[in-house]
Amino acid sequence: MTDEQTSTYAGPQRVFSGIQPTGNLHLGNYLGALKKFARLQDAGWDCVYCVVDLHAITMPYDTKALANQTRQIAAAMMASGVDPEKSVLFVQSSVRAHTELTWVFDSVARMGWLEKMIQFKEKSGKDAERASVGLFNYPVLQAADILAYKATHVPVGEDQKQHLELSRNIADRFNRDFDAPDFFPLPEALIEGPGARIMSLKDGTKKMSKSDPAENSRINLIDDADTIARKIKKSKTDTLGDMPSDVEGLEGRPEVANLVGIYGALANMSDEQVLAEYGGKGFGTFKPALAELAVDHLSPITARMRELMDNPGEIDAALRKGAEKANAIAEPIMDEVRQIVGFWQP
Repeated sequence: MTDEQTSTYAGPQRVFSGIQPTGNLHLGNYLGALKKFARLQDAGWDCVYCVVDLHAITMPYDTKALANQTRQIAAAMMASGVDPEKSVLFVQSSVRAHTELTWVFDSVARMGWLEKMIQFKEKSGKDAERASVGLFNYPVLQAADILAYKATHVPVGEDQKQHLELSRNIADRFNRDFDAPDFFPLPEALIEGPGARIMSLKDGTKKMSKSDPAENSRINLIDDADTIARKIKKSKTDTLGDMPSDVEGLEGRPEVANLVGIYGALANMSDEQVLAEYGGKGFGTFKPALAELAVDHLSPITARMRELMDNPGEIDAALRKGAEKANAIAEPIMDEVRQIVGFWQP
């Protein structure tokens, strides 16, 4: 928050987050997002979780696969512990407030703000002029996603902090421009616990990614036990010796640090605790232990995901109910927005 951005917002504390329906979700998505979604829900937060299919169409995609990929993301959330009876779980495009509020925010946000967005530069590459307007405008839609529910907290990774800061700027600018003090909260980041950033199994300096062409770089949530064990066995380490005995020994060893971090996130242990158990031991001992832990942890999730995907009607029913609950939150907020900006209303 800048010195000028002050908020005394007194509304309910609410969490919002969303996941794009593109590619297979992997271990990094689970540890960095899904596991935390369930934990926040079970801790008593008012949680709104969304499959953000509107974001998915800003880049080339398969129109015939999108609906099924949307179900798969919802299935992964449910299998990971997100309970549609406790949290609001829905599909972004089924709630019109997202697109309507985006247009209002387009009139509040400034080009200079968007031009600074690093993710647009990364995704558009060298030929930014050929990128879609939707890709450029992506962060404004993100702000609308959050603020359509007046969410106060967003569980984000380090790579999304810039977008969240933009959401705060847009909320603050709206409140000031329309003389509506504290109408929108200035959402805060929730970055906590281990596993917030899981790296590639082939390159410890790169984030584990759905789009990485190297299949062995990630553990997919739909991978079976043998595949998980094989990928961990083949994961890159280094030639600097056995497991270090303390965290200082992880310096300059990104692949080893990543494996230690994965173990800790799965076992709810700190790096120090992991190394207290495995420090000085060879990778021939540590990797099988990590594989066993990963299989034990992920197998029930994979089984539940497959069960849900075999019964898409169960997923669709949950998402329809979630959309009704989401609309019930967002529509009164949008009614107030329309009044504040001066739109004619019958």
